Amino acid sequence: MTVSQRWFFLVLFLVVSLFLYMLQPILMPFLLGALIAYVGDPIVDKLEEHQCPRAVGVSIVFSVFTLLSILALLLIVPSLLKQLEALRALVPNAVMWAEKVAAPWLADNLGWELERLSSSNIRQAVQNKLSGHGSLLASVAAQVTTSSLSMLVWVANLLLVPVVSFYLMRDWDTIIERIHNLLPRNLEQNITYLAKESDEVLGAFLKGQLMVMLALGVIYSLGLWIVGLDLALLIGMVAGLSSIVPYLGFIVGIGAALIAAVFQFQEWLPLLYVCIVFGVGQTLESVLLTPILVGDKIGLHPVAVIFAIMAGGQLFGFVGVLLALPVAAVVMVILRFAYHGYKGSHFYHAEK
Repeated sequence: MTVSQRWFFLVLFLVVSLFLYMLQPILMPFLLGALIAYVGDPIVDKLEEHQCPRAVGVSIVFSVFTLLSILALLLIVPSLLKQLEALRALVPNAVMWAEKVAAPWLADNLGWELERLSSSNIRQAVQNKLSGHGSLLASVAAQVTTSSLSMLVWVANLLLVPVVSFYLMRDWDTIIERIHNLLPRNLEQNITYLAKESDEVLGAFLKGQLMVMLALGVIYSLGLWIVGLDLALLIGMVAGLSSIVPYLGFIVGIGAALIAAVFQFQEWLPLLYVCIVFGVGQTLESVLLTPILVGDKIGLHPVAVIFAIMAGGQLFGFVGVLLALPVAAVVMVILRFAYHGYKGSHFYHAEK
């Protein structure tokens, strides 16, 4: 790599970083569209191998994705709304427990006289948050319709996602080919190698880790439903989504499930069943799901995953959280390549 090429790539990196930072409020539909296109492109390529025109293949894949998304919304969203209403109904029990159990225990054992833990104060504060507009759904609607401009922007972003994904999926191979043709010839081989390695890592993450998250969400939700927990779907899905960070889904899920079980059942045996559910889920993830669906292609240390997500959120907000692990995976590929280059360099093998 020549000196001018190094300066060019450094400036390019800085420009792209600045671009992401300044335009992060409008990047969401484009990132989601690119994600859908990236996942759907291999399927379209398979259809092309069976003599299916690319435009037809894109239409088929796009239609299937759209139908699955609509079906998921119709099946899951109403149930989640009901569970959120059940959560609101659980508040009085939580308030009573805080007043009758938590406050006396803190006063007797730690000497903390918490006057604000009276039933009237807690009930008023929580009920104002959760039911100030009559119902949770009405509260959400009031928040969305507060500003007509914000609502229009939200709807426009939502409608942009399928448009962006369709056109990117249709032209994906053309875009990749043009980028490949723009590469400096002396760097083309190494960059192509890095791109292929990164594609394998990203593919393993998107197809494997997301399937693991979905499977854990189903396992936790089903297990908690068998236990009889009213908030089974809500807690199970949150735990599954949180599993993107190692062990976070387990910690968040079992903590929330135990608290909900205490208020709902007020017995010790359901708590044991909750622990069994999450123990089984964690065991299946470690022994079966992650080795089969993800394997060792990603290779990111749990600490690196946590740091990447926190750093992405700090630098670029929610957009940074979405980009954190894919970027970290690509950086890992580049560092691995640089490591092997360093081990074979004259600098490393220099004699005394």
